[in-house]
Amino acid sequence: MVDFLRRSWAVVDLDCIDYNIRSIKQKLKPGCMIMGVVKADAYGHGDKYIADELVRLGVNWFAVSNLTEAMSLRNQGIYHPILILGTTPPNKAKQLCEYNITQAVFSLEYAKKLQQQAQRAGVTVACHIKVDTGMGRIGFEADQDMDTAVEEIAQVCQYSNLRCDGIFTHFSSSDEYNDDSIDYTRQQYECFMKTCDELQKRGIHFMIRHCCNSGGIVNYPEFHLDMVRAGVLIYGLVPDKACEGKIDLKPAMQLHSVISMIKEVKAGAKLSYGRTFTADHDMRIATVPIGYADGYHRSLSNRGRMLVNGHFANIVGRICMDQLLLDVTGIPELSDGMQITIVGEEDGKRITMEEIAAMTDTVHYEIMCVIGKRVPRVYRRGGKDIGVVDYVRHMVE
Repeated sequence: MVDFLRRSWAVVDLDCIDYNIRSIKQKLKPGCMIMGVVKADAYGHGDKYIADELVRLGVNWFAVSNLTEAMSLRNQGIYHPILILGTTPPNKAKQLCEYNITQAVFSLEYAKKLQQQAQRAGVTVACHIKVDTGMGRIGFEADQDMDTAVEEIAQVCQYSNLRCDGIFTHFSSSDEYNDDSIDYTRQQYECFMKTCDELQKRGIHFMIRHCCNSGGIVNYPEFHLDMVRAGVLIYGLVPDKACEGKIDLKPAMQLHSVISMIKEVKAGAKLSYGRTFTADHDMRIATVPIGYADGYHRSLSNRGRMLVNGHFANIVGRICMDQLLLDVTGIPELSDGMQITIVGEEDGKRITMEEIAAMTDTVHYEIMCVIGKRVPRVYRRGGKDIGVVDYVRHMVE
């Protein structure tokens, strides 16, 4: 039996991950590789179990945000190629080489420093060139000055201690499928391809070209090139409503808690911090041990809802750091210790990441990523719990 504290916990269904990867593969042309984006602890799902599953399913590469995330994968036995999408201090060149990690190179200045440090350490760093075609974050600014970008990239590709195997860009609006966003995405793609063509004229060839994120995978199959970067699709969610109905997915994560106490309150009772809720009739209240320190947004106070015994129950009063209150008036057969659903489905009723995101004026990406480290991730396959990651106890089983 998988052992974990049944306070509040997330369930990650690996069968759903399997289903989603198969759906992604159906979108791709033969030979197109998949880079699984597992940054931010695999979008809150837990990097170890997710990466292991993706290896089993034939994913070719992994992408992370930083060196620490990359080293975490390596230390957990993941030996597939890993690309760091963001910056790494140049003085970490030796670690990049020792751990066989590929670094995004996004400017001439950065490349010079990385080359110097790699040369000093006597190592060669694998790199993918990042081209900015209109996202505006990092990258050689081909959208602003194509000639300069090509010249600088060509210079970087001559550095003896940098091995430039790939080139990529990132779409800003590929998930939004309106005329303006379609035009902008096509402009980005054309800018990227022109950059690659100009470099090829100089005799510079790249083994791997990639530009499609999750939105690009769904909406622009003609742009898939050598590899695509699958992020939120892996976890069973589309990046935007414009992608709905274009790919079949299953959300991999559910979030649960329990009832810790049930009590009756009289009309006029004031509940939780700040007395922001006053009962206007006699009510039955359940205390639930989850709060904003677990990643459940305080802005859901007096707004959110959960599933209790197959019924929706509204949050009343302010959400605290560790606990919150539900109105369970009229819901039958309740008891202390009963499991409830925060994200997921019960008796045909559902609460989604998207619903919570809409209530908190954010995106569903954030809802997944901010689930706290004291919430164990429990892994399920074939309807059975097979493992757990408990961050607080530093336990993986």
